[in-house]
Amino acid sequence: MRLLQKLVAGVVLLCTAFAVAAAPDSDYPNKPIKWIVSYPPGGTTDLLARLMGQWLSQRLGQQVIIENKAGAGNNIGTEFAVRAPADGYTIFLVNPANAINATLYRKLPFVFLDDMVPVGGIVRVPNVMTVRKNFPAKNVAEFIDYGKKNPDKINMASSGAGTSVHLSGELFKYMTGISMKHIPYKGAGPAITDLIGGQVDVLFDNMPSIIAHIRGGEVRALGVTTAERSPALPDVPSVAEFVPGYEASPWFGVGASKRTASEIVEKLNKEINAALADSKMGARLADMGGTAFPGLPADFGKLIAAETEKWAKVIRAANIRAG
Repeated sequence: MRLLQKLVAGVVLLCTAFAVAAAPDSDYPNKPIKWIVSYPPGGTTDLLARLMGQWLSQRLGQQVIIENKAGAGNNIGTEFAVRAPADGYTIFLVNPANAINATLYRKLPFVFLDDMVPVGGIVRVPNVMTVRKNFPAKNVAEFIDYGKKNPDKINMASSGAGTSVHLSGELFKYMTGISMKHIPYKGAGPAITDLIGGQVDVLFDNMPSIIAHIRGGEVRALGVTTAERSPALPDVPSVAEFVPGYEASPWFGVGASKRTASEIVEKLNKEINAALADSKMGARLADMGGTAFPGLPADFGKLIAAETEKWAKVIRAANIRAG
């Protein structure tokens, strides 16, 4: 608890204290803004940045250029962004990997909570606990019962070790006490293919990539990982209805280098919140299965700190390491 309080205090301090910040341009922005996405084009993170980037381009009067810097489990793009000049012309898409990697990697060339300033949250997107269509359990309670009676006989697929998909399953194991064998894949696509084919039993995948297969009856959804049910799958309960306190939904937002001036952070935050209040933007995010979460930079900072602490416990309990 003390660690979490320190993390929160540190992030809030970064949001409000800019004594050493570079002086902002009075007419910011007066040139294009580079938005770093630490994953390849076409994925959820890339699509989300392009959607919000288009809005910001129109509102700010300057082009927002999406630059994909994939590799090293999100760390290459993150390091580039936090090392960029603190002038507001380089921002980056903050995502669960930033919170997870703080503990998952033994040594990183940056300290995320120290080297960035949160600008604002954008959206939370549920993962979905999904099983092969002939799996014997029909709901989460039956799944837990089956898992306790058959330790290590359930094959849990993921889109890769250390991803939010993987850690959602590890949190489920941690909170229920069941043991499952982790089968990591190189991306969600092959994991879904093997789930449909019956080679693996369960996958806690991001909703945007699994929902069509759920609706098509190729796999069965047992629960969404948000605390509440998702409007995109209203008949599917939340895992928390069976495992109180369980919550493992991916979240996305905007960050910048830590010395970025408060005036710039506030201006970007204002425009992001305006986008999230727009009905058309809300509809687009809902199509992705997401829920907008507007707020102040400090609100987003508290979320990042809390998620960093939560995933640290899960990673240590599961003894997961990468790099």
